[in-house]
Amino acid sequence: MTGITTHILDLSTGSPAAGVSVALERAEASGWAMLGRVTTDNDGRVREGFPTPPAAGRYRLTFATGEWFRARGVASFHPEVTVVFEVRDARQHHHVPLLLSPFGYSTYRGS
Repeated sequence: MTGITTHILDLSTGSPAAGVSVALERAEASGWAMLGRVTTDNDGRVREGFPTPPAAGRYRLTFATGEWFRARGVASFHPEVTVVFEVRDARQHHHVPLLLSPFGYSTYRGS
């Protein structure tokens, strides 16, 4: 499997974060180029919608976390979460999970 995917887990409830808007951009000489914007599914995942496979380069995922929490009536600290990462080998799958709470987050390279 190749491509870029993500998964968001709301740590405050222990459930997937369904309905979060996620944008994928690629760094170019002129700045960031938008590649796609999708919404997480009922399992909090983005499985499709991003280019497959990506080219080597620097990428940025931006998660609209503040908007998502606000829609649920929950105060949060981060209006968005941005994760910048590098794809060195486009033949590999790049999974970027986000562990989220109203006042913090964590991410890592998943499998």
